[in-house]
Amino acid sequence: MVELRNIETFYWVATLGGFRAAAEKLHATQPAISQRIHALEEALNVRLFDRDARGVALTPKGQELLPYAERMLRTRLELQQAARSESVIRGTLRLGVSETIVHTWLPRLMEQLHEVYPALLMDVQVDTSTLLKEQINNHQLDLAFLLGPMTEPHVYNLELCEYPLRWLASPKLPVGRSPVPLRRLGDWPVITYPASTDPHREVRKMLHATGVEPLRMYGSAALSVIVRMAQDAIGTAVIAPISAHRALADGSLVMLEVAGPPLPSLRYTACWRHGATDLVPRAVAQAALRVAREDALLHQGKY
Repeated sequence: MVELRNIETFYWVATLGGFRAAAEKLHATQPAISQRIHALEEALNVRLFDRDARGVALTPKGQELLPYAERMLRTRLELQQAARSESVIRGTLRLGVSETIVHTWLPRLMEQLHEVYPALLMDVQVDTSTLLKEQINNHQLDLAFLLGPMTEPHVYNLELCEYPLRWLASPKLPVGRSPVPLRRLGDWPVITYPASTDPHREVRKMLHATGVEPLRMYGSAALSVIVRMAQDAIGTAVIAPISAHRALADGSLVMLEVAGPPLPSLRYTACWRHGATDLVPRAVAQAALRVAREDALLHQGKY
């Protein structure tokens, strides 16, 4: 007889790449995991994994059967979900977030999630998109809102929102009349996102093409640091204005009109690994999309 528990074990050994990881995920011992896989192979009369000193790998038949196991587990989750109200979704969702989202609509999302899913706990980590992508791939996060999309075939991408980048500076910085030549901005350091990010690389490329030498760029993952350095007239900042709305409102920062190529936009995406247990990440991603759209309407035309 084919037991669903053994199918679930097969799915997690294949997904996590080993018996030890599956044992930790399923709160079982490695011998118990091995026994379940053996029982499933006996019931199906196939070999699902090749085992050697380097670990385990799916056999061709195992690769063929894995999608069936995924669909069976997803059906079980959907059946459980249909049998009870949405508010019964429980557990802990490991959520990774880029800091720009923290400063915009994340608080409203958390408020709505608490109302709809009061039994769902959130473990929120704020980090750069580069690190968040790694953690999605390594099963350290269930869902991330990051500069995307991700290109891995096992990851779902849901476009959430887009924020334009602008040049910002303290009014104390003597940049001259508008439009300010891009080369002129090279007289001061440019403060922006970390060196590993696309915005940092794009700005560097623009300045280099204009002949700015030496090229001085300060990168930071903390938006508060970027804003404060720009307010102190250390240099110009390239960030999404929505992240500096208070400084723009009180006049300690102003948006510059710059004569040069346009800056790219920040495009944020909800990313999660697809599989039999992605029901909660998918539901939270859809909620995030609704909140992000509401936020875009709220700030339409401001920046």
